[in-house]
Order: sequence, then structure tokens, then C-alpha cells
Amino acid sequence: MWYLLAVIIGAAAGVAGYVGRGLLATRRLSGAGEEAARIVEAATREAENKRKEAELFAKDELHRSRVEFERETKNRRKEIMSLEARILQKEENLDRKVALLEKKDGDLSRRAREIDERGKAVEARQRELDAVIEEERRRLQKVAGLSRDEAKQMLLQSLEDEIRRDAAALARRIEEEAKETADKQARKIISLAIQRYAADQVSETTVTSVSLPNDEMKGRIIGREGRNIRALEAATGVDVIIDDTPGAVALSSFDPIRKEVARVTLERLIADGRIHPARIEEIVEKVRKETAENIREAGKQAAFDLGIHDLHPELVALLGRLRYRSSYGQNVLQHSKEVARLMGIMAAELGEDIQSAKRIGILHDLGKAADHEVEGAHAVIGADIAKRHGEQPEVVHAIAAHHNDVEPASICAVLASAADAISAARPGARSESIEAYIKRLENLEGLAMGFRGVHHAYAIQAGREIRVMVEPDKIDDNEAAQVARDITKKIQEELEYPGQIKVVVLRETRAIEYAK
Repeated sequence: MWYLLAVIIGAAAGVAGYVGRGLLATRRLSGAGEEAARIVEAATREAENKRKEAELFAKDELHRSRVEFERETKNRRKEIMSLEARILQKEENLDRKVALLEKKDGDLSRRAREIDERGKAVEARQRELDAVIEEERRRLQKVAGLSRDEAKQMLLQSLEDEIRRDAAALARRIEEEAKETADKQARKIISLAIQRYAADQVSETTVTSVSLPNDEMKGRIIGREGRNIRALEAATGVDVIIDDTPGAVALSSFDPIRKEVARVTLERLIADGRIHPARIEEIVEKVRKETAENIREAGKQAAFDLGIHDLHPELVALLGRLRYRSSYGQNVLQHSKEVARLMGIMAAELGEDIQSAKRIGILHDLGKAADHEVEGAHAVIGADIAKRHGEQPEVVHAIAAHHNDVEPASICAVLASAADAISAARPGARSESIEAYIKRLENLEGLAMGFRGVHHAYAIQAGREIRVMVEPDKIDDNEAAQVARDITKKIQEELEYPGQIKVVVLRETRAIEYAK
């Protein structure tokens, strides 16, 4: 009994425990379902919210795209309309231009027809007039018994005879009136000018002597196998004469500038003691630059001495070159200064502009600084140079007229001619032989320089020899011999000279490098 009761109680307890666990599980399951339902509901709400947000965003983008498209479409439509308006405007303009051109073409055609008709009428009228004139001419010739040319000649001869008689009478009256006072006044002015101005004139020669410290220096100047003396002669264009004269070497050249460069170069080489071809060329180049500066200084000093301070620098340089020029043995710069002072004196006596007269006088022989380089009379050359450098027309005219290359048209032009004659005509002022000699040598050098490939040409030995330096890259050895023959032939054909002239053509090739 007790056992059965225990079993029943145990079974009841087990059933109760099982039922209790089942109820607990049921309650838990019910709670999980509710939680799941809440989660699903929350997810559904969130998804709905996301969907609504996406729809709103899509609507906004669509609206924005539509607005942008509409704006672009509107702008494009405006551009198209504007383009259409411009095209229409251009078409209208073209139509108007075509209409205008058609109208002008019609007008031109009408005018051309009118001109053609008028031309035909004029030609017909001209033919009628020619016929009438010819008829009248025949009638006059028949009446007068003279041809047209004979009548014309008779009329011209009559007029010429009448003009000649009037001119002769006028010239005689003017001459008689002028003789009463002009001769006396002219003599007075010229004599006064000569008395108030006096200048020494030194005639230049073509040979300069350079003193040597001893005769051994002659050997150093000549150099080994004559290379030093050849280099000096080639660089300066002068003839170096070394003879038995003790303590001296002679330099001969018709060009005073070359001779001066050679003299200074030789003196510096002797003082320095280093005499070789490279040193000779270096010194020659330096002396040439110094000589050019001295030429400019000489021009400045000449202008300063005369109170002329506004000359163009190129004119000053040309004036300085006149220091090394001579005309019939008379130094041209000294001659120009003398003419300027004479003109100043005579201008003062006549009441003319003194400064202008002096300016003409100092510049009147300017062409002699370049007349061997430019063809033409030195008066015309000088006038052209003065004109190109800004001189006044009256100055230019007086320069051109001082040798009557043009007709004098002013008092100063006549004074320039008179002063030039006074300066040149003084006893001992000029020597004809020197001028002729220098001109002949200048022509000799100019002839040689006219050949292709000739770089330098120097007349030496008083014109008995001409040395021609050719460019080695243009003239080979065979051509150098041909150049010598051509120069010789041209000298024989074109120049007049005493004795014979030796033509020496030199072709030299140098290779120069620098060690650094």
C-alpha cells in the first residue's frame, strides 16, 4: 500500500513537473513570438521609411534634372533664334549689297557709253580742227612764201638777236658801274685779308727716317730670312728701306697715314726690343687705333681753334684725316684752316656771317678725305658728305661751288673760291709733282683692289712695285698667278707711268689656335 502510494505520488510529481515545464516552455515560446512580431513590425516600418525616403530623393533628382534640361533647352533655343536672326540680317545685307552693286554696274555701264560717245565726238571735232589748222597753214605758207620751219627759225633768230642786244647793253652798263667801285673794294678786302693772316707752310715728303740706337738693330728689323721686314711691310703697306745709311731706316709711302703708323710701330718695336711677326702685327693694330683717335683729336682741335663747336662727329673725323692729306704738297688741314680764317676776315669786311664763312672754309676741302674712295670731284663729294651730316644748304652749296663745279649763288660761295685761290697761290705753298705722284699711286692701288679676291694692295718703291694680298680661301696658287697677269695687263691699258711696275701677288695661309 505504502509502496503503491509512493509510486502514485512519484508519478504525480513527475507528471506535475512535466506539466510545469511544458507551461514554462509555452510561456517562453509565446514571448519569443511576440518579440519576433515586434522585430518584424519595426523592420517593416523602417523599410517603409527607407522606401519613402528613396521615393522622395528620386522625385527631387527627377525635378532637378527636368529643371536643368528645361533651362538648357531654353538657352539653346535662344542661341538658335539669335543665330537665325544674324543669318537673316546677313542675307538682307547681302541682298542690299547685290542690289547696290547692280545699280553701280548699271551706272558704270551708262557712264562708259557716255564717255565713249563723248570721246568719239571729241575725236571727230579734233579731226575737224586739224583739217582747219592745216588748211590755214597752207594758206599762210602760200601767202608768206615760207614753210613752217623757216618761219619758226626766222622768228627765233629775230628774238635771239634782240635779246642779245639787250643783254649786251645791260652787261656793259653793269660792268661800267661795277668797275667804278668793285675793283678798288675787292683789292682792298683781299689785301687786307692777306695782311691780317700769315701762316708758315711746310711741304710734306713721302719718305720718313727712323733713327736706330745702333746698326745691329737693322739685322733684327730684317729678321731671319727677312721675315720681320716682310711682316712689317705687309701689315703697314709701306716700303722699309734699309741701306748703308748709318743709324737710320727709311720708310717710304705715298699715304701719310700708313707712313705714320709704320713710323710709330717701328719706334715702339725698337724701344721694346721684341721684334717678330706676331709682335709686329700686334703693335700695328694698336698704333692704328691710336692714330684713329689722334685723327679725331686733330679734327676737334681744328674746329676748336676756329670757334666751331657743333660739327657732326663724322665731319670732325674727316677733318682730322685731312691732317695726313696733301694737295700739291700743301697740307690740306692747314690749308682748310687758312681758308677759314681768310673767309672770316673777308666776311667781316663785307658784313656777312663770320661763323658761317669760317664753317664753309674749314669744310670746303672735306671731299679730299675720301676722294680716292669715291668717284667724282672733291668739291661735289665734300658737299654731299656735308649734306648727309646735317649742314645748312648755304654751306653745302658753297662747298660744291668753290671750284665752280656748280654756279656760285651766294657771297660766301664766291668768298670760298677766292680764299681757296689765295691760300693755294702763295709762293711755295704747293708743288705740282707731289700731287701728281700721289694721284698716280692711288690710282694704281685702286686698280688692283678692283679684282676678285684681293684683300689689300700697297704701292711701294715710289710706284715701281705694287704688292697685292689675296684671300687664300678665294684664290688658289694658279689663280694668284692669273691675278698678277690680269693686273699687269690692266695697268698697261689704263695707266700712264714712267719705267716699269712690278706686280707681286702674295697668298698666305695661317693656322691659329689658342692654348688655354
